[in-house]
Amino acid sequence: MSLPTARVVIDAPYRSDVVASPAPVIGWITDTDASDWVQARAELTLDRAGGAESHLVEGRASTQVAWPFAPLAPREEVSLRVRVTGADGAAGEWSAPRRIVGGFLGQGEWRAATIGLAAPGSEGQPAYLRTEFEVTGDVRRATLYATAVGVYQAAVNGADVDDQVMKPGWTPYLRRTIHETTDVTALLAQGVNAIGVRLAGAWGTEHFGFRENSRLHYGDQPRFAAQLLVEYADGRSELVTTDASWRASTGPIVASGLYAGETCDARRALVDAEGRGFAEAGYDAAAWHPVAVQEPLVEPEARVSPFVRRIEEVPVVDVITTPSGRTVLDFGQNLVGRLRLRVSGPAGTEVTLRHAEVLEHGELGTRPLRKAAATDRFMLAGSGVEEWEPEFTFHGFRYTEVSGWPGELDPADITAVVIHSDMERTGWFEASDPLVDKLHENVVWGLRGNFLYVPTDCPQRDERLGWTGDIQVFAPTASFLYDVRGFLDSWLRDLALEQEDAGGVVPFVVPNVIPGRPAAAWGDAATIVPWVLHERYADTATLARQYDSMKAWTDLLLGIAGPRRLWEGCFQFGDWLDPDAPPDSPAKAKTDADVVASAYLFRSTDAVARAAALLGRDDEATEYAAVAEEVRAAFLAEYVTPSGRMVSDAQTAYAMAIVFEIAPAEKHAVLGDRLAELTRRSGYRIGTGFVGTPIIQDALTRTGHLETARRLLVQTEDPSWLYPVTMGATTIWERWDSMLPDGTINPGQMTSFNHYAFGAIGDWLHRVVAGLAPDAPGYARLRIEPRPLAGFDSARAEHLTPYGRAAAGWSRADGVVRVEALVPPNTTATVVLPDGATHEVGSGSHAWEVADAATPAPPAHVGLDSSLAAVIDDAEAYQAILDLLETGKPAAATAFRRTMEWLPGRELGEAISRDTDPALRSAVAERLAELSAQRAGANARP
Repeated sequence: MSLPTARVVIDAPYRSDVVASPAPVIGWITDTDASDWVQARAELTLDRAGGAESHLVEGRASTQVAWPFAPLAPREEVSLRVRVTGADGAAGEWSAPRRIVGGFLGQGEWRAATIGLAAPGSEGQPAYLRTEFEVTGDVRRATLYATAVGVYQAAVNGADVDDQVMKPGWTPYLRRTIHETTDVTALLAQGVNAIGVRLAGAWGTEHFGFRENSRLHYGDQPRFAAQLLVEYADGRSELVTTDASWRASTGPIVASGLYAGETCDARRALVDAEGRGFAEAGYDAAAWHPVAVQEPLVEPEARVSPFVRRIEEVPVVDVITTPSGRTVLDFGQNLVGRLRLRVSGPAGTEVTLRHAEVLEHGELGTRPLRKAAATDRFMLAGSGVEEWEPEFTFHGFRYTEVSGWPGELDPADITAVVIHSDMERTGWFEASDPLVDKLHENVVWGLRGNFLYVPTDCPQRDERLGWTGDIQVFAPTASFLYDVRGFLDSWLRDLALEQEDAGGVVPFVVPNVIPGRPAAAWGDAATIVPWVLHERYADTATLARQYDSMKAWTDLLLGIAGPRRLWEGCFQFGDWLDPDAPPDSPAKAKTDADVVASAYLFRSTDAVARAAALLGRDDEATEYAAVAEEVRAAFLAEYVTPSGRMVSDAQTAYAMAIVFEIAPAEKHAVLGDRLAELTRRSGYRIGTGFVGTPIIQDALTRTGHLETARRLLVQTEDPSWLYPVTMGATTIWERWDSMLPDGTINPGQMTSFNHYAFGAIGDWLHRVVAGLAPDAPGYARLRIEPRPLAGFDSARAEHLTPYGRAAAGWSRADGVVRVEALVPPNTTATVVLPDGATHEVGSGSHAWEVADAATPAPPAHVGLDSSLAAVIDDAEAYQAILDLLETGKPAAATAFRRTMEWLPGRELGEAISRDTDPALRSAVAERLAELSAQRAGANARP
């Protein structure tokens, strides 16, 4: 047996050693082949210039460990090693050293002025900035701190300082800005050096808001600020800052916007007569102008969220000639990014690229973009083969219409470049059902497309905003698939600032650029998202920092509710995008909006009570727990009848009462039975919107209706999770029917084909179908309880927990279900097998086999006298009837699918008599008689 080894992890952006705090949170992941391994202690050694420091951690703590050493100084570089010892007394090897760099500024160190173009020619004018400085000795270290209202890239002596994209990202610029901390030592040379900056407006100068309310929020021009600290080997240091001595110009990026796209004229390249670029020393900048010094920015802080980078490249999979004769490229995947071109042609040739997510009747489907042109233009310099990629915009697209291409277009010369926040992938899922597998893949792509500095609603139209409701429901799924802790930690800081400015109201979107008011499920992101980070990462620090925000939101709601303890009669989004809502009224859901609001009032009040208890605020914990009970009692009295019927008799209402644990446990069974009945009545089609969809499957499975949940999952008719998959979707749609069966885009004013909210089903697939869930914060204890679904051969989930890799899954064959689990070192797991047997296990690989539960056989007899409920529960009979109706009377088939209420007290023959001619009715009776005979024969065989 090998000795345990450990790997140090730090609280820093993925693939970075640069930390934002003098006392970063640390941890380590242990690798060992020993079963039931538990850490007894860990030795830490920090090597720094002043000597080594050591610390001993007694016990099992290995995640979210507070910094035990003297605080880091700005730019200090140290290395940390760990050695773990198990409960068996065996000490492991020392880990590889982990480099850690203090990426923050010291008190009073920020000296940079904010600069920009003095005489811009247009709103949001892209700009080029430069300066030169002299290096006068051997450089020990050179650190560039830079930020912008807008987006930028800096180059030193002609080389870009990093591979980041669209930095520094979007924050509430008037309250919080982010600086990058970049080691540029290797880019400096003795003598004269140059810094060049490319700058555009992006979020800083975009018009945000809907229709006539669209406006600028942060100014009409991008601004930049930076300082370069050069530290010499002889102890001297020099500071190069942005100031009035810098020079500015316009250049090849003629125009750039998030929604409009980017225009580049390569003939305007900033290269002097000697061939030097503007970011190189000695460049002839005689035609450049002095910069304008602007109002200073809020002093920037170090980054805690991941960088955005180019993550993947996707080739063209098909070149389409549309009915109108246009050339459209299909990349086979709805993605977020832009195109990279290799093209040659005469100077001034203009290549135009129009982007869209879908085709509508063979043409580029741009209506969902609304006012977003999503169009890039490149004017060739005529200098041979030219390469170009837009730099300061991005698009959500699968298809690109290309016009103006010189000569014959070779699809190999155009590549889609995928960009998003560079987070570590931590979760995987697979199932034997290929449609469910594809659904999960679409969830992953939906996350990737909408986690770009901000958790956005959609990446393509004139919106792309950090909607609070979307991430509130999706955070559990996101936290399994990727390490989103730093990403959401940063966003929550912005939420608290914007909420503070709004007097306790959590805005609809963060950063806040549209008018808002309190809205249930949206504002509750303030209380729910911090809890998700605690549950999945044991992140108590973020919960503690956000506690005042959680409390302010809840206090605001309690003030609105008043002594009735019910949130009633106010604006609400409600169960947004219920499939029965009219296309242009997405808030008109079956579940009453007051029921949704009061359910969330309970959920947030309860969350504050639990947070207060966890943080040692005992008096507040007692106070809010008592108020939560008052809200619960008011909800039950107002909205739940003594017999267990919700007065808002809709799926979302029942799901909230069960999953939010508002209803007492003794009522869950009757509530679940009614929820299952409503689900069957709808033909196992989804009947929920943003609020109900993430929780309906949990409500069903918790109350013993796994088969109902399975039918809901595998439904392929509209509306359902799998309908978009059958329509070729490669991401999650905003609406259940964003595209209608005939290939027409939904007529509503608002629709997107990349919107992760309904992808919240992923969390249920991970936790329930595969059976891999946290049973203590940060997966210190796991709950492995797979639920084999009828008709599936297998399902499996894998997750990189803070303790290491965990996995759970099952497979069935020959009447046996085999359950397998991988439990990380230093954790334990409670395993509940499909037969109900429970095991407590330690780390290592485990497997069990149990008898497979028999799948109920369909009834032997099915006919016109069968109840509608029996028909919808008999998939074979249902499909046989539908096939006949589709052939004989398509209108009747549509009604059969979409409007039938599948009641146990109504017979099939009576239900179809009005819409079916006698001959077709007879054909249905004959087909069902044949099916019954086949079943009788099968049952009679030995």
